[in-house]
Amino acid sequence: MKINAAVVHSPNDPYVIEEVDLAPPKSDEVLVKIVASGVCHTDYALASGEITPLHPVVPGHEGAGVVECVGDGVADFAPGDRVCMSFSYCGECYSCTTGRPYECENNWLLNFGGRCYDGTTRLSKDGVVISNFFNQASFATHAVTHRNNLVRVPDDMDLRLTGPLGCGIQTGAGAVLNCLKPEPGSSIIVVGCGGVGMSAIMAAKICRCSTIIAVDTVDLRLELAQELGATHSINAGASDAVAVARDITNGRGANYAVNASGSMAASNTAIESTDLFGTIAAISRDGSYGLLNSRVIRGVTEGHSIPSIFIPQLILYYQAGLFPFDKLVGFYPFEDINKASADSLSGKTIKPILLMVT
Repeated sequence: MKINAAVVHSPNDPYVIEEVDLAPPKSDEVLVKIVASGVCHTDYALASGEITPLHPVVPGHEGAGVVECVGDGVADFAPGDRVCMSFSYCGECYSCTTGRPYECENNWLLNFGGRCYDGTTRLSKDGVVISNFFNQASFATHAVTHRNNLVRVPDDMDLRLTGPLGCGIQTGAGAVLNCLKPEPGSSIIVVGCGGVGMSAIMAAKICRCSTIIAVDTVDLRLELAQELGATHSINAGASDAVAVARDITNGRGANYAVNASGSMAASNTAIESTDLFGTIAAISRDGSYGLLNSRVIRGVTEGHSIPSIFIPQLILYYQAGLFPFDKLVGFYPFEDINKASADSLSGKTIKPILLMVT
């Protein structure tokens, strides 16, 4: 079938929305009409060639839409189902069969390899193969994905909002709720207040942390962080974040930290702002760890989440008014994808969402 998709032909090229061919779903696959898709920094990293050379490629890995048809062997989804899409996993390796699909041994191949489970791709134009992303390629009007990528969305939830739950939002929230699991009354510092960091802050409030310290270099983000649950905020560009954080925590440092920023400075801030027995959730790339003492650093992939379980929990938190992630969102028409990407990179919009259906 013919669809419209945002193609990046070479590293650092702009997105070009053009007509491409999408092959029908094969066994265990589903065709989804995309309603909306979140924009994530990882999409930029792919488009620019920073993480893996897959061009030409259709990025997008936070899609949401409606099932149009299913391939052979798909019994858990049917046409008309409202779904959002998360990361891809094989379901067969040791990690998957022991309940940890976020550490699937085929994670890189299935999400960053540009191909579907069978090693081919459903996208092409004039006979030229086009790579997909996260087995989604959701920057398009339609996508063929594996049933493992899908999570059903309840009828009383705004479908347009749910795509980012599949990656950035669940990563930050899961780092706290699934990985750190801070005790009520404990303290936590979150370094980097983008979509991931803001989600961690909201999750920390759900856990009833008594001290939630937000660190960023943008005052507007810090103001929103306090609106979402941070008890304190520190502008790392204007003050010594470690010294201020230690002052807030009576000189000891926080019990927990989330590093949601990729810089070495942020990594060191997260570590040095915790107490000697603190635990740090390292979501982004980390630099030199320095003196760790008895601290524990936990690597976190996709929030240690099982999407089919965790995303419905986040939706329930949202509907109960406990997880207002919609305050992070800005909507953009699909044709404004390059503006949405630029606004994401600049921090003007924390979580842009493209609308394929208006």
